[in-house]
Amino acid sequence: MKNWRFIKQIDISVLIQLVFLASLIVGTWVNLQNQLLLLRSDINRLLESQKQFQQQVEHLNTASVGYEYRLRAIEKRLPDADIGNGSGM
Repeated sequence: MKNWRFIKQIDISVLIQLVFLASLIVGTWVNLQNQLLLLRSDINRLLESQKQFQQQVEHLNTASVGYEYRLRAIEKRLPDADIGNGSGM
């Protein structure tokens, strides 16, 4: 049987490649973290805009209901006003 031995000698180019690979991994990780922070910021702004838009829609809905009641009240009084038969002028 042959005994396996590890060669403890590391070529300098292999060491440079390992350092370069490690720096690429760390750089990619840092870039990913920055992108996630930007994404979180964008999502928070989007949620805030959505809340403001929802408040505006609710305000418009409330105003629309009020105008609907006013319009119905005017339509109920309209036949009593006798408008359009020519007697007004």
